[in-house]
Amino acid sequence: MSKTIIDLMRHGEPVGGRRYRGQTDDPLSEKGWQQMWDAAGEFRGWQHIVTSPLQRCAAFADALGEKLGVEVERDDRFKEAAFGEWEGRTAAEICAADPERILRFKQSPVAHAPEGAEPLTEFHRRVGEAWRDILDRYRGCHVLVVGHAGMMRMVIAHAIGLSPENGYRISIENAALSRIQVEWSEGVMLPTLLFHAGKL
Repeated sequence: MSKTIIDLMRHGEPVGGRRYRGQTDDPLSEKGWQQMWDAAGEFRGWQHIVTSPLQRCAAFADALGEKLGVEVERDDRFKEAAFGEWEGRTAAEICAADPERILRFKQSPVAHAPEGAEPLTEFHRRVGEAWRDILDRYRGCHVLVVGHAGMMRMVIAHAIGLSPENGYRISIENAALSRIQVEWSEGVMLPTLLFHAGKL
């Protein structure tokens, strides 16, 4: 039997505070940097680090990799979903004319997607491809993936068989950590969510 551990870390707070950024490439704020360093702590168990190329993820991944002496790999497939007309807008701005707009989206992200947004099926597919590649390439290793809330939801959905439509019912705060263990034995693969929004 072999085991692979995948830790997922969301980026910290970006400059400009909380908003639907999608693929808008804002850097981390000073607070965001501190949130991520606090989340990583002094843990030194990661053998590989993979990151979204967006700077709110990649800048920290590079700094952590340098600290730990671990190579950092960028993967475009781990980018956040593109939010179309919601890009760069706050929840208050989105809901100004329709107070239940975001609630409807989280309840049914296909039927109530923002105009111009990346289709959920495509988002789920590309993140799933990246997830499977990590499992194939790093079997038996402990890997950190630095990314986004939506990306983490899609990975968790793939890992535990959750429908992507229900992924937005998972709350993921800035610098949140989740851990997935994947066991293989005689051709059987069992992914298990060991903790969500937990501590190392």
